[in-house]
Amino acid sequence: MRPRIALPADTLDEATNIINERNAAFAPRPAVEAIVKTGGLPIILPSIDPEDVADYLSLFDGVAFLGGADVDPTFFGEEPHVRLGKTYRKRDLFEIELLKQAVAANKAILGICRGLQLINVGLGGTLYQDLSEDPTAQLKHSQAAMGNQPSHHVTVVPGSTLATLTGDRPYVNSRHHQAIKAVAPSLRVTATADDQVIEALESKDSDQILGVQWHPENMYKHHAESRQIFQNFVDRAAARM
Repeated sequence: MRPRIALPADTLDEATNIINERNAAFAPRPAVEAIVKTGGLPIILPSIDPEDVADYLSLFDGVAFLGGADVDPTFFGEEPHVRLGKTYRKRDLFEIELLKQAVAANKAILGICRGLQLINVGLGGTLYQDLSEDPTAQLKHSQAAMGNQPSHHVTVVPGSTLATLTGDRPYVNSRHHQAIKAVAPSLRVTATADDQVIEALESKDSDQILGVQWHPENMYKHHAESRQIFQNFVDRAAARM
């Protein structure tokens, strides 16, 4: 049996003439394909009442928190910044509870972009609601280049899980305007951009959590280090079956 990978869904909020597509739950196709190509079986989870999260836990071995809207700042004790983007509180409530229960159940966890930020917030960290709040942010973190092309380098901490997957100086893509501020107590920084914006977090005391600020699902077909991030995640999930 292949390891089962939960993908908490985003919600389509664009206008549509097809009533059955309104507020439809979806997962990005590149993430689905990356999971399949590295040996996992994706299971898409719509955002439901957080009280029902426990009923999902037996269905999966690992969970990947993906990109999407900004995390509601009230979850880390702040009011909305003038440059805060679109938020969706229902998804945040569901994913934070899913994260907490997945951590307690020792599921393998991957975070991508918003997913990295959601993990940090859910475990007690904070965010810059916009990079204009971060006095060190100088690089272009929302690239104009095509999304499957790299745009800046990151420096990876030697000896980290990420270093074994990407080497110490991977060239990554980037499309975010929020960033990690205070790191959650159970996590450690394992990669930064040259302007010191945090680009990756891992669990301090285990291999349970790995999160990156970039989008390896858009680069895995042609960049081995991006594929390795997914392979490592699926392998960590398999070890927990």
